[in-house]
Amino acid sequence: MPPNFPGEMIPIMGMVTGIVSMVVIGFVIIRVAQSQLGQAIARRISGRSGAGDQELREEVMELRELVNHLEQRLSEGEERMDFAERLLARGKDQAPTHG
Repeated sequence: MPPNFPGEMIPIMGMVTGIVSMVVIGFVIIRVAQSQLGQAIARRISGRSGAGDQELREEVMELRELVNHLEQRLSEGEERMDFAERLLARGKDQAPTHG
């Protein structure tokens, strides 16, 4: 008995599409896992760090120290500005009036 083309081929084509889709998705996952991105994700999950991570940590520590130094300098500058403003305000109050 010949297959009823529209009725029997649609489910078969659906299965073929599903199989092809799963093969393509599997291929993409394998390629990503083998890439540098996949290796970095694996290192992060396993808790291992590479030499690049140590360099990054050192750079972050240097940047934190720099930020702390700049915050200290900014604070000192603000204190000096406040002091100068108080001196200027006091000078205006003590200035002789002409009149």
